[in-house]
Amino acid sequence: MKQKSIFFVLIALAVSFLGCSDDPINTITFTNSAAADVSVNFRGTLTDVPVGASVELTNILDGEYEYETIFTLPAGTTSYEAGEQMAGTFDMQAGTKVLVVYISVFDGSTGTYSIDASVTSSNDLTEGGRLPNPISP
Repeated sequence: MKQKSIFFVLIALAVSFLGCSDDPINTITFTNSAAADVSVNFRGTLTDVPVGASVELTNILDGEYEYETIFTLPAGTTSYEAGEQMAGTFDMQAGTKVLVVYISVFDGSTGTYSIDASVTSSNDLTEGGRLPNPISP
């Protein structure tokens, strides 16, 4: 009987440890669907994202981090436009996943290159990520 109880305690401990981790992992994925290479200046490091490639950064601690995008211009470009989300702030909370997709348009007749980023996050932005209190306003 004593062996059975020890066996069940060990099983219970093993199952409880399977679901445990130190912290949920925060990740940022950069995908370059633009016509030219981009580099991301994030946390004091320049990360290159070639055309058609994706780069994932993992194990990012919770907090707010600024980023900026540096991009190259395709041959034949005489002017360019960059969107607002080419730079900004990531709000990383436990288990946050961020996806940044770079997109561009090149008008060969005018030589204009337009590039922008689409930034989405898994964070719930309603009321600070919590459900509203149904009892008080």
